[in-house]
Amino acid sequence: MSTATLDEPQQHPASRPTATDSLQVIKRSGTLVGFDAAKISVAVTRAFLAVEGDDAAGSARIHDAVERVTRQVTQAISRRLKAGGKVHIEDIQDQVELALMRAGEQKVARAYVLYREAHAQERASKAPVEAHPTLTVKKASGELAPLDVGLMKAQVEHASRGLEGINGETLVEGALRNLYDGIAEEEVLSALIMTARGRIEQEPDYSAVTARLLLEQLRLETATALALPLNLPLAEVYPRALGALIHQGIRHELLDEAMAAFDLERLGAHLKPERDYQFGFLGLQTLYDRYFINWKGDRLELPQVFFMRVAMGLALKEDDPDARAVEFYDLLSSFDYMASTPTLFNSGTRHSQLSSCYLTTVQDDLEGIYGAIRDNAMLSKWAGGLGNDWTPVRAMGAHIKGTNGSSQGVVPFLKVVNDTAVAVNQGGKRKGAVCAYLESWHLDIEEFLELRKNTGDERRRTHDMNTANWVPDLLIERMREDKDWTLFSPSDAPDLHDLYGNAFRERYGYYEALAEQGRIKLFKKIPAKQLWRKMLTVLFETGHPWITFKDPCNLRSPQQHRGVVHSSNLCTEITLNTSVDEIAVCNLGSINLAAHIRDGELDVQRLERTVNTAVRMLDNVVDINYYAVPQARNSNVKHRPVGLGLMGFQDALYKLNLPYTSAEAVEFADLSMEQISYFAIRASATLASERGAYESYEGSLWQQGILPLDSISLLKENRRDGDLSVNTNSHLDWTPVRELIAKHGMRNSNVMAIAPTATISNIVGVSQSIEPAYQNLFVKSNLSGEFTVVNPSLVRDLKAAGLWDNVMVNDLKYFDGSVQQIDRIPTELKARYATAFEIDARWLVEAAARRQKWLDQAQSLNLYMAEPSGRKLDGLYQLAWERGLKTTYYLRSLGATGAEKSAPVTAPQPQVCSIDEPDCEACQ
Repeated sequence: MSTATLDEPQQHPASRPTATDSLQVIKRSGTLVGFDAAKISVAVTRAFLAVEGDDAAGSARIHDAVERVTRQVTQAISRRLKAGGKVHIEDIQDQVELALMRAGEQKVARAYVLYREAHAQERASKAPVEAHPTLTVKKASGELAPLDVGLMKAQVEHASRGLEGINGETLVEGALRNLYDGIAEEEVLSALIMTARGRIEQEPDYSAVTARLLLEQLRLETATALALPLNLPLAEVYPRALGALIHQGIRHELLDEAMAAFDLERLGAHLKPERDYQFGFLGLQTLYDRYFINWKGDRLELPQVFFMRVAMGLALKEDDPDARAVEFYDLLSSFDYMASTPTLFNSGTRHSQLSSCYLTTVQDDLEGIYGAIRDNAMLSKWAGGLGNDWTPVRAMGAHIKGTNGSSQGVVPFLKVVNDTAVAVNQGGKRKGAVCAYLESWHLDIEEFLELRKNTGDERRRTHDMNTANWVPDLLIERMREDKDWTLFSPSDAPDLHDLYGNAFRERYGYYEALAEQGRIKLFKKIPAKQLWRKMLTVLFETGHPWITFKDPCNLRSPQQHRGVVHSSNLCTEITLNTSVDEIAVCNLGSINLAAHIRDGELDVQRLERTVNTAVRMLDNVVDINYYAVPQARNSNVKHRPVGLGLMGFQDALYKLNLPYTSAEAVEFADLSMEQISYFAIRASATLASERGAYESYEGSLWQQGILPLDSISLLKENRRDGDLSVNTNSHLDWTPVRELIAKHGMRNSNVMAIAPTATISNIVGVSQSIEPAYQNLFVKSNLSGEFTVVNPSLVRDLKAAGLWDNVMVNDLKYFDGSVQQIDRIPTELKARYATAFEIDARWLVEAAARRQKWLDQAQSLNLYMAEPSGRKLDGLYQLAWERGLKTTYYLRSLGATGAEKSAPVTAPQPQVCSIDEPDCEACQ
């Protein structure tokens, strides 16, 4: 049974619309023929019959559907070309696919897509040999043969299908200029890839062309590695490739033997090759370099096999693993949701370390300190990001009873932590990463603040690790009142670290009284404003330590009945309890918010489906996960925390035509986060009805009926009047969710956290996390190399306004991706495409505050400032505190040259924290 392409000669009795009589169709050969709607009807009919069988021929439903699709395509072409004109055959076929999808005929659309793919592969394989007059290639056998230019043209034509602005002829010519006589045959395709890659800045669609050419290279590589036929279309390769991967992966001890228990034939048949065409070059290259399973350097996975392998690994312990694997695969491969990097790396493998973040508390003795460093190494080995709470370790000068000596404090040990993170680099896949936290009353805090400085004793510097302040509310209060602040060694004030809110305030005063009475000898009194100013100064100079707030993290924690949040994690979005017996673990994944904007509004039903499946996948991680240390298993199994986040927020705003700096964008941040929170909490409660509540549920805020929004009142009770200003409005009726929790409990102690998504957003091809656009045109560097990134939304709008040309590209380059000083760009577009350093950072805080009220954990919130000053930083971080934020992440600022170009400045500013500094990839 077959479908038909539109340029086949079959006739059909359908009448030809007179409005298109003057239209001409450009065939693939370049010849022109008249537009014939009957050919659309024939092709669509055959697509239906391919799905429903020949017995369905004559069905009234099919007849009506064919007429409707034909009419929609014809009207769409007519609108585009008005009275007469030319349209390429591929454009018509794209319209057919779109019409079938809009009609809800997904299976028929898929059959049509696969047929096009198969015919494109067939045309490429049958393309006439066009030998180059002088250049030869060396085949794998060692023999020389003429370079086949015809094959290059066919590959480019196939990669350009359905894309605008692609000049295949000049692309081939450009690649030929980079070839030499006797080049290895496999290098010819690489030359095409490199040539297409160099044109992305001129036309964003070249990113898709480059990705498709890379996909062809990957197809050939995996076919060889898996012993599959080389010339089959992807639609036929994929079902075989999945089974071949599983069997070879098990044989080479790369995959869990349990993976062979799946119905591989069923799962292979469900793979959707057409979804490979969603990738941009950066996304596919990232997967190719770092994520696909390989054996001795040869990739064993195609993209859809990769997603199915991840889905299978997450479904291993389901009651119906095959059905759940299909469900999980559909979500991942659609790009509606993406699991975190450790999950993508390790799902289905023999060491399925799928969790993203680990939080530890370091004990105040050598055994505890070096045990914590060992734990860091073991957790980092399997791709975990680390947050270490160092506050319990006694300060410099504190008495050591065992040796009758004095402590050297925290800093010397942090140097060892730094070097351990460098040494254990996760098998070369990415850098090891750790963040050390210290509470602001610790006597070593002033030296801790200087760890990232480029001056001073190198033995007391840690250039490769991150640092963060764990700031109690009382310090901010003392600073605002211009009062003193007292620093203690935790060996003299051992319980301060476990107290927060009013209890901390009272106990802190008690220890200050002891110091005044001379009963505590080791302490230091300084003006609170002086310490706060130094915190901001070193943040300005080095980007560290980040400022995170202890009291909101604890007072709003659902698990405050079972312990204390002593720190956040590597990327400041996780707020879980830690102790000597428990290393907190969090399992992350992110919703692609941009994919859930349909027709200018949030598609709530689609979002609901995404969240329901995503929470189930995240919960499965807890039981499947490989735990490198027992304290992590103890904590994760007992509390089952997960962190569902989001990415693509900026792209969602583009789709809604909203600038980041608008009240409407802040409202959208509020509304979208409330919807995610509603569905995520409900999904966890629903899972509890199926699988049972988490072990430590009794006594939690959940069990008390206190949801994240309600917990704001707990924070307010522990703040002075006027120190908390939080919007507490809601849009939804939360009563059904409250009733569901009261009846079944919660499956997970924590459900939401917004991580940086540094890498998975590249894979999906959307803006990172909740970030504003960094620039509209820039070069991104990561472990996969350097990539030109151009804002496709901006390009589309500029094309619509007739403004996209080479001059515009050069202007964007000169102004470092900024549109603000390009006079011909309309004011509306300048507002919509303002970049991170052109946005008043207070808008970022306001949007984050609206999200924070719905979150049971925190969010990785980068703050951008083109012209930092002490006054601006002070106001910004006090605003973050007033709005009830739990944490902040990097402070980023421009270097002097960039500042001069991107915004009017009165004087060059030193660089605070370059965007080129490695982003947090350990979480995502």
